[in-house]
Amino acid sequence: MKRDSRLSGVLHVLLHMAEADAPMTSEQLAKAMQTNAVVVRRILGGLRDAGFVHSEKGHGGGWTLARDLSKITMRDVYDAIGRPRLMAMGNRTEAPGCLVEQAVNAALDTGFREAEALLLARFGDVTLAALAADFQARLAARPPHTKDRHHG
Repeated sequence: MKRDSRLSGVLHVLLHMAEADAPMTSEQLAKAMQTNAVVVRRILGGLRDAGFVHSEKGHGGGWTLARDLSKITMRDVYDAIGRPRLMAMGNRTEAPGCLVEQAVNAALDTGFREAEALLLARFGDVTLAALAADFQARLAARPPHTKDRHHG
């Protein structure tokens, strides 16, 4: 099963947007996400609807942050991109006739719900400002000749 990396990608581009001193185009953001501009516009459209980013058309236009990073959590972004599935594992059959499989499903379902609740709570505790501060600390700790913001 292919992993859904939209949350990681969106968080990545939001932090790039925070570092930019001008609006960023869909094409620039697509390059950072290693995808195409249509995908960026679709994903950021959900963030625009949630009030996290603005978009301006035309010369000098592009995407900008609409809120302070301290007011946006990873959970907010997760919700705005449509709440992608968190767990790749699942039950073999959703409505089994076998009592053994029913017992297995019940135990798995409880574990999955608890794990998802814990993960979503953690997402709610982490602001984009905290991610940006972590990035700045990592950048400051690097030797001067390697301070490219984008790559190791």
